[in-house]
Amino acid sequence: MALRVPKSTLPQLFKDGYKFSQGVEEAVLRNIDATHELSEVVRTSMGPNGRNKMIINHLEKLFVTNDAATIIRELDVVHPAAKLMVMASQQQESELGDNTNLVIIFAGELLQKAADLLKLGLHPSEVVQGYELARDRALAILEELSVNKIESMTDRNELEKTIKATISSKQYGYEEFLGKLVVDAALNIMPKNPKDFNVDNVRVVKIMGSSIHESRVIRGMVFGREPEGIIQNVKHAKVAVFTCALDLSQTETKGTVLIHNAKEMLNFSKDEEKQVEKIFQDLADAGVKVVVTGNGIGELALHYLNRYNIMAVKVLSKFDLRRLCRVIGATALARLGTPMAEEMGECDIVETVEIGSDRVTVFRQEESSNRTTTIVIRGATQNHMDDIERAIDDGVNVIKAAARDNRLLAGAGAVEMELNKRLQLVAAKTPGLNQHAIKKFAEALEIVPRTLCENAGLEATAVISRLYAAHYQEGDAGLCIGVDVENSTDGTMDAAKATIFDSLASKYSAYKLAADAAITILRVDQIIMSKPAGGPKPLKKEGHWDEED
Repeated sequence: MALRVPKSTLPQLFKDGYKFSQGVEEAVLRNIDATHELSEVVRTSMGPNGRNKMIINHLEKLFVTNDAATIIRELDVVHPAAKLMVMASQQQESELGDNTNLVIIFAGELLQKAADLLKLGLHPSEVVQGYELARDRALAILEELSVNKIESMTDRNELEKTIKATISSKQYGYEEFLGKLVVDAALNIMPKNPKDFNVDNVRVVKIMGSSIHESRVIRGMVFGREPEGIIQNVKHAKVAVFTCALDLSQTETKGTVLIHNAKEMLNFSKDEEKQVEKIFQDLADAGVKVVVTGNGIGELALHYLNRYNIMAVKVLSKFDLRRLCRVIGATALARLGTPMAEEMGECDIVETVEIGSDRVTVFRQEESSNRTTTIVIRGATQNHMDDIERAIDDGVNVIKAAARDNRLLAGAGAVEMELNKRLQLVAAKTPGLNQHAIKKFAEALEIVPRTLCENAGLEATAVISRLYAAHYQEGDAGLCIGVDVENSTDGTMDAAKATIFDSLASKYSAYKLAADAAITILRVDQIIMSKPAGGPKPLKKEGHWDEED
């Protein structure tokens, strides 16, 4: 009698349409392949010579950027393992705002190295155990590798050296100019206790035209349109903020008015005018000098605003309206009427400033804990200005991280090579199978200097062998030697002398999140996907978006 091999029980467990894969070959290695694909997408965007990606999202909006956070946000990743890496990267973005690319690249490389061990016959749990040991040891060593620290959060030079590397990785060539703008903005709003530094107090306004060199910092909140009425400048103003339109509200039901003669007609319109006038007269009597609305302003309302010398400003973004309320201490009212004293805000100066050919409105607080500052970006295209905004956003986030932890590491891949060397020494002293995983963890760190070399067009193998030689010198002589993307002959330099530093807090978080994501993916041995729920799919437009009509 032939031996009957029992079939897998899974098909009888689930409804039709379920997909499942299990085991090292099907589940683990497939997950690793998917994560490798994702890390290869963002790897070429790393460093000062990182390439831009052109992404058209589901709404057919075009993005041209080398910012990993934007790339992965706009790519609709559906693979479950790759999604874990995307989540880790988004966590890094929300916590520290920088090194999002490093999380994906390092996690992808850790998994690639793990695949080699799995093919050699190690069990995933042995690799996971080794990676956990290596992660804890690497994070402990990382704190010892600090080469510099920020002495004062109000010193311009100290802050500029902190953000130079971050901005040059996004806008190479403009790092000094943009660095000065970011530092100016940060110093304008720096509180007495730097740990209270608030990223939201630095705003960015983009005005088309001119060039990036015309960008500047303006103290206060800038709105990209001029006031509606004839009043352009007000000092020490009480401000009323409304989310509704400044106009007579329409009745909910249609009404019919029967008018018998011309006198009644005149009285009808006069009553309407008196009602509008009373609203704005009450505002003026309450001392309101500026009215901000998140909606339209009627012609009659504008007439009475001008008559009572009240400045009218339209702010159409509800986020900007909320932020303005926080800065001036006002409450946004949903009804048109006189606000109470505690609902009104106060602003030292509200003025109109001309930038290029555009006139903008500036709300400025001179002495307040809620000081705000705005970086006005000029540029030829919307995409270019969006990319500059991302670089500035990263720079401000690095200053926030520096306020929490002032220690700095050598940049340009130097810290990765030093960490690699020290982990290799740890692996050599570790008994058992864990040493293989620790060794592979150390080798995975090599991906950072290798990527910097490849993106800069240098010969990666030659430069990395020189870096190894420099870091394996006696003592800490080679601690700060990193990749020099501008020097094609040697390709190495002292990162500390070139003032290329990375924030320790940001790197610490990135390595922790990347290692955790890689370990989580390695722990998966089975993927079970249910049949997607769904009605009919929406009809797609025929033809390709790039083809001419």
